[in-house]
Amino acid sequence: MTAVAGTRYPPEVSTASDEARTPLELTGAALELGGRRLWSGLDLRLAPGELVAVLGPNGAGKSSLLRAVLGQLPLTEGTRRVLGKPAERGGPHIGYVPQQRLFDRGAPMRARDLVALGLDGTRFGFPLPSRERRAAVDAALEAVGALPYARRPVGLLSGGEQQRLRMAQALVGSPGLILADEPLLSLDLAHQRAVLDALDAYRRTERAGVLLVTHDVNPLLGMVDRVLYLAPAGHRLGTPAEVLTGEVLSRLYGVHVDVLDVHGRVVVVAAEAAAADGAHAGVAPGHGDAT
Repeated sequence: MTAVAGTRYPPEVSTASDEARTPLELTGAALELGGRRLWSGLDLRLAPGELVAVLGPNGAGKSSLLRAVLGQLPLTEGTRRVLGKPAERGGPHIGYVPQQRLFDRGAPMRARDLVALGLDGTRFGFPLPSRERRAAVDAALEAVGALPYARRPVGLLSGGEQQRLRMAQALVGSPGLILADEPLLSLDLAHQRAVLDALDAYRRTERAGVLLVTHDVNPLLGMVDRVLYLAPAGHRLGTPAEVLTGEVLSRLYGVHVDVLDVHGRVVVVAAEAAAADGAHAGVAPGHGDAT
């Protein structure tokens, strides 16, 4: 179950023309929901092949950031551009891994058909079977270690197996930008590595930008380029070494925060008030943040 480095998704589609374009650019971006401002003054230029992890407590607007990039939520202020063009809602050049929602056990769709929606979901009518289409779906399934259950109904698969299918679905359409919302949920360590290896191989080979929301940055430390930390007192963008410090997080939360290195893992220890707000997790600010 290893990533297929250098495999195109689909093979007949080249992203060479996208390599010189900026996958994502936010300028002066702000977002309000329900009368509450989640974040503002956000400037983010995602370079080709760059992976930025988005961290922060529940309610900070991490998932909403991805939805704003997708065009599902309008920015209150600022602009967004995807692959050098004003962003439209959705689009075939964006691969999206939403927060995990388990399929009903009676869902009859096969695993490979779910992945194929990444190729056919934006088209009208029924797609014609083709050797290239099958090869693209098989390559995406193999990249995330899901090929052994490609013909099984998705409703009978575990949460971790379904999550790997969502990653394959995001990759199969040859996107220039990948948005992933907690893609490692329900995965054990071995399968986390398989999914991350597939994502890392794809973004390096295809020069795709990746914006990934996570509750735990530790599995990503060997590959993440920058961290965007959203918190009650603002945000901070920089390398992990620049952002994940006691000084920076104390300022973002307004309380004292210590950041420790425990056997190569980042651990955040915060004051009780911050812990109640989710800062105790620092790099793991809670599961299932839908904001």
